[in-house]
Amino acid sequence: MTLIQLFQFILSISILVILHELGHFIPAKLFKTKVEKFYLFFDPWFSLVKKKIGGTEYGIGWLPFGGYVKIAGMVDESMDTEQLKKPAEPWEFRSKPAWQRLIIMMGGVTVNFFLAWLIYSCLTYFKGETFHDNAKFENGIAVSEAGKKMGLQTGDKILKIDGKPAERMETSTINMLFADNATVLRNGKEVTFPINENGVAAVLSENEAKAYFSPRYPVVIDSLFPNGNAKLAGLVKGDKIVGINGKPIGFFDEFGGELSKYKNQNINLTVERNNARQDINTKVDANGKLGFSQDLNVAQTEFDKSKVTKEYSFLAAIPRGLERTIDVLTMQIKQFKIVFNSTTQGYKKVSGPIGIIKQMPETINWEFFWSFTAMFSVWLAFLNLIPIPGLDGGHVVFTLWEMITGKPVPQKVLENAQMIGVIFLLGLMVLIFGNDIVKWITGKF
Repeated sequence: MTLIQLFQFILSISILVILHELGHFIPAKLFKTKVEKFYLFFDPWFSLVKKKIGGTEYGIGWLPFGGYVKIAGMVDESMDTEQLKKPAEPWEFRSKPAWQRLIIMMGGVTVNFFLAWLIYSCLTYFKGETFHDNAKFENGIAVSEAGKKMGLQTGDKILKIDGKPAERMETSTINMLFADNATVLRNGKEVTFPINENGVAAVLSENEAKAYFSPRYPVVIDSLFPNGNAKLAGLVKGDKIVGINGKPIGFFDEFGGELSKYKNQNINLTVERNNARQDINTKVDANGKLGFSQDLNVAQTEFDKSKVTKEYSFLAAIPRGLERTIDVLTMQIKQFKIVFNSTTQGYKKVSGPIGIIKQMPETINWEFFWSFTAMFSVWLAFLNLIPIPGLDGGHVVFTLWEMITGKPVPQKVLENAQMIGVIFLLGLMVLIFGNDIVKWITGKF
């Protein structure tokens, strides 16, 4: 973890927290509700900075886990119920009509959603969208062993995921983990198959969430190991291997499997050198290797052939920004399919603050920063809408209950529910943070 990674994370969270809390603060003020505190980060025992303006204390806490606004007459995470024992004042939250309270509580998630939409629209307009097009993988995909367990096969061309066109490799690798089925072009025919949960579990256990399939590329020699069989046989940098014992080898994903059949045996390699083919005799070692490294520039060149950049006009960028926001929201909801699944055991891969910070780039990358901020803004909106007391969603459920039944939820019920919710959330935070620390210490990030 570097200071630059930490800086980008704290800056992103600070922007999101301030705007989220403004989403509560502004409607509260519009409805003439007293806001006692507006804080970036939490301030148990003391705050780093604070100043009272117009009846509201503005400050920065020392515990960088979010922020809050404290609205008078509202049961919140502070569990300050002294004021609630007194008769309600007209400037208190509990005195306001249910519809006004609902708007105040929904303000934060509303801001988060529209902020993500704005950021994605701006990124789409100013930067366009660069991705790798599945349709441009002319030779299909190479699939890892874990990917094969999911149902994919080497040579497949991905067409659809859950019946929807799968254009982009970057999103396909993630979407397929949450999907029920996929459609591929296999041996010239369209094949639809169910995604095997055991395969998803294998992908997650191998940390292959973004690499269980890739484009295929030829076998081209880069460097040769000293005293390796390849060097002793006379192979040189730039040789392209196209056959083993007369069997054609077109791609690197075929090469290793075929070579492993001939451990400790002599073989005849067919190579292309200077646009001419020649046969070279060599020996495979006990590990099924020849002693050379693959030219990664060749692999990158093949990968780059599928790269596409889409440009958007200003008017086209706005609906595309909304579409990207909804796509991220949908993906986050789908994650629960593997997080709480006993087969996939996705909960083992859940990361907290430390894990997220380590994913930040080690140099300032503003495009990544704003993409991350937009994604995290959607994530905060989704999390806060979960109907757990202590989150905005819990308050929304109680308010909707009142609007539907015409009867407010008893104050004592609100207090007890809030207490249970806060204890649950604190416990969850400790669990996630503890899991991060264990991963950090054991080097499993």
